[in-house]
Amino acid sequence: MPKFIGEFDGKIDAKGRVVLPVGLKKQLPEGSSDHLVINRGFDKCLVIYTREDWEKETQKLEGLDSFNKVDRQFIRIFNNGATEVGLDTANRILIPKKLSLYAEIENDVVLYAYNNKIEMWSKKNYEAQMDIDPDEFSKMAETVMSRKNESSNE
Repeated sequence: MPKFIGEFDGKIDAKGRVVLPVGLKKQLPEGSSDHLVINRGFDKCLVIYTREDWEKETQKLEGLDSFNKVDRQFIRIFNNGATEVGLDTANRILIPKKLSLYAEIENDVVLYAYNNKIEMWSKKNYEAQMDIDPDEFSKMAETVMSRKNESSNE
């Protein structure tokens, strides 16, 4: 599983494509650039996975109950729009129109890479998401990380 890192600015061209920055392309596992999956993420962003990591993500859904209405709805929404894409010869990814509308992506984008995924945000939505007071961020860290420490001590 790749461990992506970095924040990269980009632009959507007139045909709905974005160039994958060199610094990010270098982090892709060998042979995976033709088999990427892009899908809607949470908070109005898109998420790009390698095909292998997408399969791991969807395996998490296998434990859900298809007889349960909430589970079925979540599975449908989670998978809605998932599209396999590849890099073209100019290292561009074509963003499906349905997904770009969902994420409000029109021109400027931010590719935020962490863990096994690359999030693609409209620059406006990303900046709004990251606009947090340092004291609030400190409180958030205290809450989140103390929960993590509690669960690791069990």
